Amino acid sequence: MKKSVYDVIVIGAGSAGCAVAGRLACEPGLRVLLIEAGGRSSSPLIKAPVAWPLAAITPQYGWGLETEPDAALAGRRLDQPRGRVMGGTSSINGMMVSRGHPADYDGWAAMGLDGWGWRDVLPYFRRGERNWRGTGQYHGGDGPLNVIPNPTNPSIFDAMISAGHSLGYEYNPDFNGAEQEGFGMPDFAQRSGRRESGATAYLRDHAVLKNLTVKQGNVYRVLIEKGRAIGVEMAAKGGVTSIHAPQIILSAGVFGSPQLLQLSGVGPADFLLGHGIAPVVNLPGVGQNLQDHPMVVAGYAAAKPLGFEQALRLDRLAKSSLQWLMGKGGLLSDAPLCVQGYVRAMEASDRPDTQFQISCGSLMSRPWLPGWRRPSPDMFGVAALHLRPEGRGRVMLRSANPMERPLIHLSLLSTEYDRQMARAMFRFIRRFFATPAMQPFVASELMPGPSVTTDDDVDAFLANTILSGAHQVGTCAMGVDPAHAVVDARLKVHGVEGLSVADASVMPHIISGNTSVPAMMIGERCADFILGRSFPAGKETVSSITPPDRVKEGVSKH
Repeated sequence: MKKSVYDVIVIGAGSAGCAVAGRLACEPGLRVLLIEAGGRSSSPLIKAPVAWPLAAITPQYGWGLETEPDAALAGRRLDQPRGRVMGGTSSINGMMVSRGHPADYDGWAAMGLDGWGWRDVLPYFRRGERNWRGTGQYHGGDGPLNVIPNPTNPSIFDAMISAGHSLGYEYNPDFNGAEQEGFGMPDFAQRSGRRESGATAYLRDHAVLKNLTVKQGNVYRVLIEKGRAIGVEMAAKGGVTSIHAPQIILSAGVFGSPQLLQLSGVGPADFLLGHGIAPVVNLPGVGQNLQDHPMVVAGYAAAKPLGFEQALRLDRLAKSSLQWLMGKGGLLSDAPLCVQGYVRAMEASDRPDTQFQISCGSLMSRPWLPGWRRPSPDMFGVAALHLRPEGRGRVMLRSANPMERPLIHLSLLSTEYDRQMARAMFRFIRRFFATPAMQPFVASELMPGPSVTTDDDVDAFLANTILSGAHQVGTCAMGVDPAHAVVDARLKVHGVEGLSVADASVMPHIISGNTSVPAMMIGERCADFILGRSFPAGKETVSSITPPDRVKEGVSKH
């Protein structure tokens, strides 16, 4: 193998990639290269929490991915927002801190994935966070990711808690604590009124970390010789260059990691041959097992002002912007969320099957001023996400061109159970807004409207409106059998030495919640696997590893 400038190359600076690169770079003498296709950004769209819906759809910060037309979704294509910027999707998401349900991870362990049960992963969740509650049984107080409570609770919050109570759900002060079920407010990844991403958490700028190098560019493939990964091939000025290292970690995400494996000759052999790629390892599971949370959406007109639209009046927004720039919080630090619930849309479910969210605004919200533009109407934007869908999609090469976007088949409503769950979530939304506690605040149902009543009406509405929850996982799944799985329980690619995958693509089954923090946990675990370290299961006290603070740009001097 050619002489290596680096000991480890990490491809992708998203939630998991920043975590694994940052942790490895804490190891004295270990030379780490982190490659990210997108660049750094100081844009308020990324930094200001309230602007996250705009960041998620800004082409500069994303890959522009979408699914293939789906007959079950009235022939629609669905946008698949994935971040192309330092921090990856953690720089454009809604910043909610969610771990999922303990049973999710115990289910992984039951598949033969030793070390992935809830008691095994909890210490990593705790190590990774600096939670506002401090160190305790469920939380860490000195980790890299800053976690805060919702900056402001809206005036309607108590009414919504009462509405949830009338449906049989208690107030839950901590969805990542002893119990997931109930209504309350999620925690958020923020620091001093700014978004906290994987990059700001693990690669902050307070000190110089000399053994971490960051390069911006597109990786074309992993170089594999005699069953071992030896480096990567990536874009360079005027052509292509190769960079070598004995350990390669793919953290390119649920779409990028399987695409790179297939481009490198790792995947279904016949499929690769059909694209003119010589198979190196026949792994049929590469790109299969794609999962996401189907998201039912609805809208209700508010009977009285909710506050968010009024705060967007241009003169008030200017004042709030100045407040935010001075580090004093305000509207720009806020998430216009009214309430969140983990509920059972189907009564027979043994644990929450739905993540239910209501916002005091909508994607139509925009700045306004009398004489220039009218304000958007006050309304509730509603989303209900199916937490454990049966549908399985796939991500496959469109061609052997590494710059061509892959084919994405999501299969959101592909099974009868998933269609039943979508109907059940839709009906739960209506039950919630029909509660006595909500009546003083609701003027009318805007979407879909009261004319949608029969099952056929509901099915047609869902087929035309259901969205991706943007929590995609599973395309390089962990497992013990290479006939189906891509990586083993230590995140090593089956059949290739020196090659690991660390991102949400390794999740064999989707977790019951947002995926950014679980991806960071996977990155934390991957770093410990590389270093030969581990926590004992259920350890009560977790000491943090001091997070790296500044990234050295350019070529390593080691």
